[in-house]
Formats: sequence, structure tokens, C-alpha cells
Amino acid sequence: MAATPPDPKQVYKERYEAQKQRGVKFFPDIIYKDMIVAFGIFILLIFLATFIGVKPEPPADPNDSTYIPRPEWYFLFLFQMLKYFPGSMEWVGTAVVPAVAVLALLLLPFYDRSPVRYWRKRKLALGLMSLAVIGIVALTIVAAATTPPQEEFSATGIADEVVLGQDLYSIQCVECHGSEGEGGEIVGVEGLEGVVVAPLNAPDFIYTRTDKTIYNIIDYGQQDLGMPPFGLASGGELQRGEIDAIVTFIRYTWDDRVEIPADALGAGSVPELGPDEIPTYVVHIEPMVRRTCLSCHRPGKENNNYFMGTYDEILNSGDNTPNLTGGLESNLIRMLHREEIDAGGAMPPSRPLREDWVEIFERWILAGMPETPEDLPAPETTDAPDTGASPLPEATVGQPAGETPTP
Repeated sequence: MAATPPDPKQVYKERYEAQKQRGVKFFPDIIYKDMIVAFGIFILLIFLATFIGVKPEPPADPNDSTYIPRPEWYFLFLFQMLKYFPGSMEWVGTAVVPAVAVLALLLLPFYDRSPVRYWRKRKLALGLMSLAVIGIVALTIVAAATTPPQEEFSATGIADEVVLGQDLYSIQCVECHGSEGEGGEIVGVEGLEGVVVAPLNAPDFIYTRTDKTIYNIIDYGQQDLGMPPFGLASGGELQRGEIDAIVTFIRYTWDDRVEIPADALGAGSVPELGPDEIPTYVVHIEPMVRRTCLSCHRPGKENNNYFMGTYDEILNSGDNTPNLTGGLESNLIRMLHREEIDAGGAMPPSRPLREDWVEIFERWILAGMPETPEDLPAPETTDAPDTGASPLPEATVGQPAGETPTP
């Protein structure tokens, strides 16, 4: 007669009791180990918070349509899963799927009655859990790869913020307030023709307004004085960080009581040109254009389609192109000298450009409009006799550097 196989539950119970007799107590043994691990994690968190920290973000702004909300990385798989349940099916991804997963875990002791714990004999359970983990990892990777990066407008230091503020000021403010904050009569701005604007660079303004006051003026505008709002919440297009950058630029540029940090000295400024130096677009023209010209010469403005956002646009755009050929008789130079010609009137329309900046434009055009310092001709290695000839061939005047002279 065959022997009766032992009851698996009884065998398991006996093994459990034997292990229990040889085991350790939960208190204080296990508690002590838990405390050691918890203390180690606590020290690690203190280290991370002190020396690495969390990347700060500006305060939440419900009017900021450019902000891309996203959960923490450990919820990205749920974030991605919602993309597969769009519209009216969204509740399936947010409620049904998580509820089924939680219930499956809660009810596990009731439908998995097997006493076997060896992993090779639990292929179904391990297979299902492996599929779940692979799915979570895959959804997390897809979510991280397909979510566009957040558009950054924050600056890491005073120098970066001054440069960012100058760029924004050049686009949003120069038309009325001038590139140097000098104010004056507004010309060429619809609805504000003839309005006289007080200077921003004067002590009467800069000494008597706090940063918060200047921020609020930019954000909410001054409707009675003709200044529209620029903040997103007030109907404009500037985010909080952008307004802060403009305020920083105004304060550090025109308030002589403020000591600008060493790393911010010269940030965004136009370098002075030496007596024999040849200007280039990247070093001299681009910062000057950003500061004085870009507020008008960009899409959406009345400018005869002459845009100045890039090197190529300056050379080739506009209804009256070419605007830079002809050397000192080119359209651009004549308008900078405030001549009224068929291509347009005096530029800038409200006030003359600084004479030294006009000279930079002239010398740049006469040099063939080099884009970068690498485009400049190599210096002469031998002394050539002085013949009184012009250092530049006449045929190359007004042509971009590197092009074959036109016969």
C-alpha cells in the first residue's frame, strides 16, 4: 500500500515553527536594523538637499500657456498611459486601470493559495509581474522621450539676467523708451504718435521706483499714459521671469547707485571699435541691432519687410533689397544719417543713432560685412610699401566677405 503524501500545509507550518525558533525578535533586533537604514537614508537626503538641491521654478502662473506640466518621474508611466485613453475615455486610464491593478494586489492572498515560494515554480506569477514592470518602464521611457523640454526663461546669474532683460527690452520697449532709456517723442507707433515719454535713465524715475513698482508698471501697464500691459495675466505676452529680467536690466544699467557684479560688467554691451579694427556681425553688429533695431525690424511690424533678426535677413530681406550695397551710399547708411529716400525715412525714426555706432555700421559695410572674426582677412606678414591705395579693392565695397568681387 502506497504511503500517503504529507500535507503541504502541515509541512509548511512545521517548517515555519522551526524557523521561528531560530529567528530573531522584531524588537529590538529588526527595529534596530530598520533604524540604521532609515538614518542612512536621512543623511543621504540631507547631503543631496545641501550640495545638489532641487532646480527651482518660478511661482505657478495659470496664464502661462508656455509652461508644460508634468508629474514626477515615478508617475510618468501613468502620465503616458492617459495618452492612449483620450477624450471621453480618459476615466478608464485614471480610474479603471489603477483600480484593477490595486484590487489584483489586495486580493492576491485569496486567489494565490499555492504554498510554493521557489521562483522557478511560480512562472505564471513572475511572468505577469515581469510584464507589468516592463510596461511601466517602457511607458516611462516613452513619456520622457516624447515630452518636449520646458522652455527656459530664467537666468542663472545677474549677467545672464541682464542680457535676457536687454533682449526683451529691445523688442518690447525700445520703440517708445529708446535704446538708452532716454524717452522723448514717440514716432512711428500707432496710437502714440507725438506722445512724449519721460526718460527711464533719469534719477527722477530710477531713484524713486522700487523694483516691485517697475515690475507692476510693466505687468499692468499705465493705460492713462498710453502704456499697454505686458504681463500675461494682464493681456500681454511676458511671463513673470521675463518681466523680472527687464527690471534687472533697467536697475543695473541706469541706476548709478547699484554696483554691478564683476561677471555682469559689459553684459550685452556693444564693444568699442579700435582705430584699425574691422567690425564683424557676431561681435559688433548683432548686439547693436538687438539693442536698437530689432523692436521694429521683426515680423508683424511695418518695416517694408526688412527684418534684422539674423545675418542673412540683414543682407537679403526687405522690399527694397539690397539695402547694404553701394558702400556709404547704401540704403541703410543713408537712413542712419537721417536721409529721406525711396526705401524709407530716417532710422531710428524717433532719435538719431549714436555717431560711434553709425561708424561701426559704415566700417562693417566697407569691410565686406564679415559675419565672424574667422571671416576677416589674415594679417599681412610683410611690410608693404605705402602706395596710398585703399586697403580694400573698390569692387568689393558693399559685398559680403568671402564673395568673389563683381567685375
